[in-house]
Amino acid sequence: MKNYSYIGISFIILIFGIWAINEFMSRSAKNELAYLTVENENGELVKRKVPDFSFTNHEGKTITQKDFKGKVYVVEFFFATCPTICPIMNENLVEVQNEFYGNMNFGIASFTINPEHDTPEVLKEYREKYGIKHPHWHMLTGDRDKIYNLARNGFNAYAAEEPNAPGGFEHSGFFALVDKDGHLRSRYDEQGNPILYYQGSVPMNGNTTNPGDEEQVSLLIEDIKKLL
Repeated sequence: MKNYSYIGISFIILIFGIWAINEFMSRSAKNELAYLTVENENGELVKRKVPDFSFTNHEGKTITQKDFKGKVYVVEFFFATCPTICPIMNENLVEVQNEFYGNMNFGIASFTINPEHDTPEVLKEYREKYGIKHPHWHMLTGDRDKIYNLARNGFNAYAAEEPNAPGGFEHSGFFALVDKDGHLRSRYDEQGNPILYYQGSVPMNGNTTNPGDEEQVSLLIEDIKKLL
């Protein structure tokens, strides 16, 4: 009789163990962030990495991708006189900044798409206006062609001068997430596909005039914590 009891108990432990392993693997998979990929010259898919860049920040200092080495950081493209989505984007990023304010392994790179107007002096005033204080949040300006090339070819982000657009420029309202090794990362959607970028132009309170827009800054914060 005791043997049957031991067999029963062993069976229950086995079943529980299998369930626990499957549950752990399932949760681990959900926590994994995708690597964004790009096709190289040989037609192979490789991890997309932030290309080399060199621009001037709000303090007049030269900042390159090396200044973000070993840091998890967020990238945006904006312009200081933007009357539409940029204020929302940077208010959201201030919330992200505040979440990681004391963490020196975190940073933000804000590239202006209107460098002729957005000088270091203008960007410094912009920082003060929005309460930007994190030492590794760099607002960057420089050669227009190089910035546009970085947006399009480095991050596959849309940016263009458009006289008929509010403020004279058009750009995407997305945030890119970069890991400590300089690779672009994102979470998976419900279908198992990388979301690529995070919607940055929807307020964290979810108030938007477009019902289909999804607030994703809270997701971005969660994923930054995973990478840190």
